[in-house]
Amino acid sequence: MFGMVPFGLRNNASKRKESLERIMDYMFEQPLGPLSKVSSIFSSFKVDVKDCGGSYEILAELPGINREDIVLDYDKNYLSITANRNEDREEHDEDGKYICRERHTTKMERSFYIDDIDESKIKAELKEGILKVVLPKNSVEEIKKTIPIE
Repeated sequence: MFGMVPFGLRNNASKRKESLERIMDYMFEQPLGPLSKVSSIFSSFKVDVKDCGGSYEILAELPGINREDIVLDYDKNYLSITANRNEDREEHDEDGKYICRERHTTKMERSFYIDDIDESKIKAELKEGILKVVLPKNSVEEIKKTIPIE
């Protein structure tokens, strides 16, 4: 019975899986490759949200995106960050005729529910590919009250 099961079958299966994963990673890394439309579905950006006591701080990684291609909206307690990236690549022959001309557009958006914000004091800055948004909390003082039991 044991002779029917190939020795190292599990090892061979894991090698095949790793090979397939490497191929898929390569295809998705190509900015204008055959799966660029599919890879744009998975495009997003990393965000850190911190509670700094009197405010919330959001740090979003947006390398290579210009300030004018980023839109920040705060509406009904939702902060939305939208970023657009447009890439063009042209290759010409000796006569200046197109051999290849490709365009790639990606739209990335993240939304966060953050309430009790003083909307008039929200600040944002973009420095070295990092978008920093500071959302000050409303300064509502909590009053401690002892409630008598009847």
